[in-house]
Amino acid sequence: MGQIKDQPDSSLAARLDPIVDAALAEQRIAGAVILVAREGQRTYARAAGQADVEASRPMTLDTIFRASSLTKPIVTAAVLSLVEDGVIGLDDPVTRYLPDFQPKWQGQAPTITLRQLLTHTAGLSYGFMQPADGPYLKLGVSDGMDQPGLGFAEELKRITEAGLFFPPGAAWLYSVGLDVLGAAVQEATGRTLPEVVRERVTGKLGMADTGFSVTDRARLARAYADGPPPVAMGATHTVPFAELSGIRFAPDRIFDPGSFPSGGAGMACTATDFQLFLETILHGGAPVVSAETAQAMWTNQTGGHAIVTSGPGWGFGFGGAVMLDPAASGSPLPAGAWMWGGVYGHSWFVDPAGKTSFVLMTNTSTEGMSGRLSQDLMAAVAAA
Repeated sequence: MGQIKDQPDSSLAARLDPIVDAALAEQRIAGAVILVAREGQRTYARAAGQADVEASRPMTLDTIFRASSLTKPIVTAAVLSLVEDGVIGLDDPVTRYLPDFQPKWQGQAPTITLRQLLTHTAGLSYGFMQPADGPYLKLGVSDGMDQPGLGFAEELKRITEAGLFFPPGAAWLYSVGLDVLGAAVQEATGRTLPEVVRERVTGKLGMADTGFSVTDRARLARAYADGPPPVAMGATHTVPFAELSGIRFAPDRIFDPGSFPSGGAGMACTATDFQLFLETILHGGAPVVSAETAQAMWTNQTGGHAIVTSGPGWGFGFGGAVMLDPAASGSPLPAGAWMWGGVYGHSWFVDPAGKTSFVLMTNTSTEGMSGRLSQDLMAAVAAA
């Protein structure tokens, strides 16, 4: 859809600026980029705070962030474009591409489909969703943001050994499904996942700073954990999460070419690139996917399964959750909204009916994903 033109809305700025200012003053974040677009025009764009506190490097609109789960909708679009071209089928068994990937449920290895990997209904999980003695942590399964140097073969072997948490299709659980799917895509295409994503999504849209490596290290935001004040992450860092084992980070993983390209969490991007992607899906999908596929991305694909990370009132589409019942969820987002986030400190939503997209990228985990800043900003944008 080309680049997004700026058409600043002073009334929106009056709502959002105080929320951002308060988060900075209270040292809940180090820095952030916030973007809002309506009807294809960018109505709010602000870079605030520091990309690197210790180096006194200010946040800018072209700051590059470790994308964590903002990777998922981008990889999802690449996968769906392969489906449209007949290269793969959503209901293909994973074993068609990965014959040895046969994790078991109660002693049997049931069929897992690509669709189930894509929608987190395959019976897989994430290490950070488990207690400290959970099978993924015992076996060293990577969440796609830790363990630099771990390759696909060993990761798939560990996931297989850990087994399934429920029969495929029986429930919804946030998972490493997109990582397994990335490996299947490589086998199906004979290309690396980074090549497939570049050819089918980021290259077509001119998302020059989005990929599985960092285009310009001088613009990369330093990674922080919640404070206050925010704490700079070292080579490894664990952020507490929901009384579970915690989210494990290795911020330099993205520089290690031996690390498998994580389809669930392995990319880097700018907020402006990511909003361009969202706006493309919102406005018909071309040249990445068809209008029908774009609409399917923000349509519930998981029936009545409870979306455990989001609570009641939510379904899950392709690449993000879908608001089914605002009253049940207690969310300020309207029915039909499509949203997700990223554990490095990001959140986003698209309102198809209101032709609105919102992107918040911070360098502070987890405040920018699920803390007060993201909640307050989303509520203000939805209300406006």
